[in-house]
Amino acid sequence: MDVSQKNKQHVSLITQVAEELCQGEGFELVHVEIATWNRQTIIRVYADKPGGITLGECADISRQLGDLLEIHLPDMGGYRLEISSPGPHRPLKKKQDFHRFKGSQIKIETRASIHGKKKFTGILEQIREDAVVIEVDEERVEIPDLQISKANLAGR
Repeated sequence: MDVSQKNKQHVSLITQVAEELCQGEGFELVHVEIATWNRQTIIRVYADKPGGITLGECADISRQLGDLLEIHLPDMGGYRLEISSPGPHRPLKKKQDFHRFKGSQIKIETRASIHGKKKFTGILEQIREDAVVIEVDEERVEIPDLQISKANLAGR
C-alpha cells in the first residue's frame, strides 16, 4: 500500500474518531487532513461552533483526540496534532455547509470548465439537490455538486 492510500485510511479513521469527540463536546468537525512538512507528519483537525472556537477549546480537543488516536492508530508513528478554527476561509464540504452559508460570498473551483472558467467567486444564491447556484458579476452560474473540487467561504 502506498503512502497516499495509507494517508486516506488514516484520514478516514481520524475523521470517525474526531467526529464522535466533537459531537460529544458540542463542536462541529469541519475538516481533517494529513500533511508532511520538513519530513514531519502533521494531522490537522478543523473544528467550529456557533460564535467560534477558542484556543482553550482547541487545547482540550487536542488532549482528548491525542489520547484517542494513540488507541485507534497505534501504527501512525510520530506526528504533530494541530487543532484549529477553520477561519474566515472555511471549507464547504457537506451540503449542510452550503445551506448554512447561503447568502455568503464563496469561492468554488471546479473539475471541468463551466462557461470557460474553473474558478468562481460570488454570492451563494441557491442550494439545489445536485447543484449550487452562485451569483457572479450579476450573472447566476449553476455548478453541479459533482463538478466542485473545492469550495470555501471568501471571508467573513
